[in-house]
Amino acid sequence: MHQTTIIEIGSIVEDFAEEFLLVLFGPEAMAELRDICVIHETDQRPAEALKKGGKLTIGTQEYTILEVGSEANPNYQALGHISIYFRDSENNEILPGAILVEPKIFPKLEVGDIITFS
Repeated sequence: MHQTTIIEIGSIVEDFAEEFLLVLFGPEAMAELRDICVIHETDQRPAEALKKGGKLTIGTQEYTILEVGSEANPNYQALGHISIYFRDSENNEILPGAILVEPKIFPKLEVGDIITFS
């Protein structure tokens, strides 16, 4: 299990709710990306935090990880970066740096919320 804490929510993150897309980035995110990202911080980012069939919890909302892109774990470990798509299970096409989760519910986000991968 891996946990990280939301420390900043970009000013236009909520605009992506209707697209069912959430972008996570570690504190090293460039200034021009911060408006679209949820910035999170942890002591350590493991190499294989993201697993197909695993669970993702954001605050109190739990998701099942349906797919993990080929670059999602390396990007997460190096930069804390992944794109999370909240989709119905019949739409499983994702980008290499992304994960696909269900249910298709955009989470309520607050600074201090815990994100858990298990």
